[in-house]
Amino acid sequence: MTTTALPTARPIPGTGPVDTSPIALTPAAGADLDPIWQAVIVETRTRGNDIHLPISLAYAERLCNAFPEADRLLVRVSIQLHDTGWGRVDESRILSEGFTGDWRKAAIRYEHEKQGCIIAREVLPPLGYDEQFVEQVCAIIDGHDTRPEAYTLEDALVRDADRLWRFDHAGIALASGWFGMDPAIYTDRLEAEIIPELITQPAIAMATTDLDRSRALLKTAVIR
Repeated sequence: MTTTALPTARPIPGTGPVDTSPIALTPAAGADLDPIWQAVIVETRTRGNDIHLPISLAYAERLCNAFPEADRLLVRVSIQLHDTGWGRVDESRILSEGFTGDWRKAAIRYEHEKQGCIIAREVLPPLGYDEQFVEQVCAIIDGHDTRPEAYTLEDALVRDADRLWRFDHAGIALASGWFGMDPAIYTDRLEAEIIPELITQPAIAMATTDLDRSRALLKTAVIR
């Protein structure tokens, strides 16, 4: 199993169809990842992971449709496990350190990446995933928040999926509270800071469409 080299163009154009309909219309398909979900239930109960991770997986599958050359299984498993490490760090520090100040460089963010890799190495081999695949998953998890650049196309798709969930109204409802912002201010932040971080053109199309829908639904032009 090999990863896909990262194209140099930015934003990276997709080679397949781009779906910008509401994400609730296309939940993640299939039951092949159910054994992994069942192995990390405890870790999904922290920091809203039981909402964040399934929605992010649905976005990741859309991105894989837009980039059929990517290793779909690697992207799906990596996004599924990328934030499970939050379940094994001091929960009291998650909001106090991970979502305030220079939060991208907070020590607890490095800690949750390290713990996510530990979890991946615990749960994947007993489910039949080989060592090479597990290490590829860990290479994506390690640094998904703190490393400045993506290494591969699969890494880029995971990063974009991790951000895309924030543009859905469910993501806005959760994350605006984490950052202590009202929805209007938080959606302004999404437009100003997060859209420029997206690596692929399909992700930008999904994000901007979702943002328009969410702003209209939440009446952010009025309630601010």
